[in-house]
Formats: sequence, C-alpha cells, structure tokens
Amino acid sequence: MATPLTASRVLAALRAEGVSVVEVGSWRTHNRAGHGAWGPVAGVVVHHTVTSGTAASVAICRDGYAGLPGPLCHGVIDKRGVVHLVGWGRANHAGSGDGDVLKAVIAEKALPAPNENDTDGNARFYGFECVNLGDGKDPWPAVQLEAMVRASAALCRAHGWSAASVIGHKEWTNTKTDPRGFGMADFRARVAARLRKAPGTDTPTVPSQEDTVPNPSMLNESNTTDVELPSGEWVGLAFTDPVVHSGPRLHNTLVHVSLEEEAPDDALVEGRFYLTDTSGKNPSAYQTVTRHGGGGHQFALSGTVPAGKHLRFQLRVRTPDASPVTLVHRTATGPYWTAA
Repeated sequence: MATPLTASRVLAALRAEGVSVVEVGSWRTHNRAGHGAWGPVAGVVVHHTVTSGTAASVAICRDGYAGLPGPLCHGVIDKRGVVHLVGWGRANHAGSGDGDVLKAVIAEKALPAPNENDTDGNARFYGFECVNLGDGKDPWPAVQLEAMVRASAALCRAHGWSAASVIGHKEWTNTKTDPRGFGMADFRARVAARLRKAPGTDTPTVPSQEDTVPNPSMLNESNTTDVELPSGEWVGLAFTDPVVHSGPRLHNTLVHVSLEEEAPDDALVEGRFYLTDTSGKNPSAYQTVTRHGGGGHQFALSGTVPAGKHLRFQLRVRTPDASPVTLVHRTATGPYWTAA
C-alpha cells in the first residue's frame, strides 16, 4: 500500500497520461475528512453512475444526496472522455467490502469472489465514477473507455502498481453490480497494455528490435530488501549485472521504486541512469529526473548503450528536515545483450 498522492500530483499524472481534465470547484479540499481514514491506498475502483448527462452526473457525484454526502468519488469520467475532478481525500465511493479482496489487490494477485463486507474501502481506494445508466444497454463510447483506462493507468504508474490494482466495484463487494457493460478482465488487460507504453503516447516501453539485432534477454528483477536513503546522497540500486553490451543496442529500461509510506509529500525524489566501463569506473550520467513525495515512482531510459558498457541507476531523496527515507521495494525491467 502507499501514501495517497497529493492533489497536485494526481492532476499532473492524469495530464501526463494524456487525459483531458476539468477541475470542479474546490475539489482539492472537498472530502470526507473526519469520517474515517484516508490511506494508505492500495488501488483504484471503477464505478458506473446510474445517471445520464455530464452536468447532472458531476453535480451528484460532487454533492451527494440525502443519506450519502459527497464527494462520491474522486473523478467523474463523462462520455466524451473528460475526467471531472470533484474531490480529493476520503470519498464515499467504495463503502464496505471484502478484506480478502484487499489482500489480493495489495499482493497484485487474482481476486477472490467477495463474500464479506468487513473492510472500509473508502480508506484504501481511489474511485472513478463513469457516466452510464448501468442497465447493460447504455453504450460505452470508445473515447470514454480509453479515458477510463488512461486515468486508471495514471494512478498505477504514479505508484508503481500493475493493472491488478484496478478493480470494479462489483469485485469489491457482493452488494454491487457496477461497472456493467464491459468485463473487468478485459479492462485490466487494456490498463496493462497502457502501462507498457510511455505516458501519454503509443510508444512501447520495450521497443521492437531490427532483424539484424540478436534477440535480447529480458531483465525482470525485483528486490524487497529495505535500504535507508540518507537525505541528499546518491545511492546506487544493486541489481544483477547482465547489462554488458557487445555493441550499440536500442533499449528501454524501466526502474520502479517504492518509498515508505511515511515519506513526506514535499520530499524530492531524483533518479538517474549512468554508464561505466567494464571495470565500473569512468561514470557518465544521463539527465536527472525529479519526482515528489513518497509512494511509487518510475524512471525510464531509452536509447543506445555503447559496446562494453554497464548501465547503472542511482536514487537520491532530499527531505525538508534532512531525515532519511526507507526504500522498501524496487524493480528493473528491460532488454539486454551479453558481451560476445
């Protein structure tokens, strides 16, 4: 699980994923604070509104109704594919659900059928209400479904989650049927495909190779050993070292890092790839990329690596009070070619 994104960070994540966003009133501070916890968060819940019309749907999701005060979600996705942000923080959208489902989402495993309602979902999930009557007949326009996919992927990418972190309301509790009109397995497959592309583009994160280039092996390594990151110091992340190239090769390498939930929102998180020679000396760094706050972050590098070079990655976190931050998980993925 992860610390919830700040309002500014989620807005940036949605826009980076190519989503059209409308900010509705004081959405950044509109929430159900004081009525239960908000965070740590584990995933995204997709709903249908059982309403028609953008204005009416946004209004009810923002304000709620008798017996269920708003906000009823964080964003409303209309049939034109526009995300209307109506609240941030705790929202009345998921309600009670099955704790075993939450455990599966956290582990990013197959979901069990919900049969208990013993866990507060409003504390653990982001929520998108999607404008649809939910009768199985009201159509889902392609542009709307694409926006739903991108909005879900934006939050997953920001936290370093997979598509398994996206569920339907009906998968959280046996008291609901939404979303109706498409399958969640297919929806997650689309989110997974989106996450394999660079944000906001249709460019695969692992590009195809020319016929003259030998087939690469794939680096796919995960490490859950905690590492303390002193504030302001560059720390190299240790992975298995297969990245020795016999010649220039096109590559796209992704590193996901997850910081402890207690990491301050105003911490600066910097990542940079760099090259060394075969002895590990004479480093040359690529451009540093800066993120903000705790939770998950992704860093990507595309290009060519000269023959006989090692590709490395370093992380630096700078906190306002100079306190250290714990790195709790990291993964590295991408193609590589061993030396001839």
